[in-house]
Amino acid sequence: MKQYLNFIDGEFIPHKGEFIKVFNPATKELISEVASASLEDTKRAIEAAKKAQKSWEAKPAIERAGYLREIAQLIRKNAQFLSEVLMQEQGKTKALARIEIDFTADYMDYMAEWARRYEGEIIQSDRANEHIYLYKTAIGVVSGILPWNFPFFLIARKMAPALLTGNTIIIKPSSQTPNNAFEFAKLVAQSSLPKGVFNLIAGKADLVGTELSSNENIGLVSLTGSVEAGVKVMQAAASNIIKVSLELGGKAPAIVCKDADIDLAVKAIKASRICNNGQVCNCAERAYIHKNVYDEFVDKFTKAMSEVSVGNTMKGDFDMGPLVNQAGVDNALAMLDRAVKKGARIECGGKISDTSGYFFPATVLTGVKHEDEIMQKEIFAPILPIVKFDNLSEAIDMANDCEYGLTSSIYTQNLDYAMRASRELKFGETYINRENFEAMQGFHAGFRKSGIGGADGKHGLEEYLATHVVYLEYNTNKE
Repeated sequence: MKQYLNFIDGEFIPHKGEFIKVFNPATKELISEVASASLEDTKRAIEAAKKAQKSWEAKPAIERAGYLREIAQLIRKNAQFLSEVLMQEQGKTKALARIEIDFTADYMDYMAEWARRYEGEIIQSDRANEHIYLYKTAIGVVSGILPWNFPFFLIARKMAPALLTGNTIIIKPSSQTPNNAFEFAKLVAQSSLPKGVFNLIAGKADLVGTELSSNENIGLVSLTGSVEAGVKVMQAAASNIIKVSLELGGKAPAIVCKDADIDLAVKAIKASRICNNGQVCNCAERAYIHKNVYDEFVDKFTKAMSEVSVGNTMKGDFDMGPLVNQAGVDNALAMLDRAVKKGARIECGGKISDTSGYFFPATVLTGVKHEDEIMQKEIFAPILPIVKFDNLSEAIDMANDCEYGLTSSIYTQNLDYAMRASRELKFGETYINRENFEAMQGFHAGFRKSGIGGADGKHGLEEYLATHVVYLEYNTNKE
């Protein structure tokens, strides 16, 4: 069984305290132990990042970019092994695990390309003998708190823009899936990245997470997680007025119009709903289907979902692996049970036949109402509840009537419908005639309780930058 130690100031630190136990969700077997950082460990990591930050920021951006490219190449050289680590601790399918690893390396390279592109401004002054310069500078020390559903990629999503812009970082992985992060740290240790620029510590959210969100030396805390976790981070950050960037939950609506290509809609919504075993905050979690195509869609979608295979992805080529833990299974079953008691009908799935791991079948629900819990609250399991609508206005109103606002989708061949949805859907992203999966050059951000700030592309990079305005007045009388 593997044992991992916290990575602080370029070294893996000996540990005498508590260890976090990590289990394979497909077998329920113990696979590793990870050192649970103490408050002292956490402060040590912050101090290491603070100490390294000044000299790191002093390097030209193009030089900082070179380190990102170096780490990207190390990721590619170890891609197969890293994919297997992800599959073992998180239950990903083989294909998705490899996509996550490859995408992470590409993301590091993509952010490195911004070294010569991000820039400040020269602003017009009201005074004749003055220049106003707006500089874009590093914030300082950044902390990144990660979820368990895309744990490897989220390291890069926070680390790459932070380091490229001159910040140093401390990453806290999820206690559910920390192994991949420590394997990443091993690659960093092999690289020439200066000590203290990247630090990795695992531990309890109430201790490590709170310190990483409230310590006076932290300039920005970036969290991807639940709404509840986001609230705690904001409360902790308030004590020192620390900037927060939060990507939280989602309840993405999929609208299928009367003119939609039904086969395309079925294929795309299925892909979105079963992606990562139903555990993706930006993928379709509820569907609104026009009354004219409702029966056709339900029939075809139910058939497609009933054919989804579920099993241990380390031992077979399954469409889905397990949920991450028993709590995920229990929550999904409880929500499903409450929905059925309110009149919902299970068209397929809904019953667990394999208890060797945390497996949950692809499930379709009809007979639900828009206001029902299962249409309003995040499920994080491969369950799709379906509601019928009469016209597009009704569908858009129901889609927007939710506490979340991360992503949305619409299926139509009508340009007017597509353009109207693009304008009226109040979500950070809208996908038209395709599955929900963002591009690294876009901007991944949400409305309402789905978060504050965002990631990816130019605008995501700017999350990690502060502005410094300089007023320079000069004397024209001097020769």
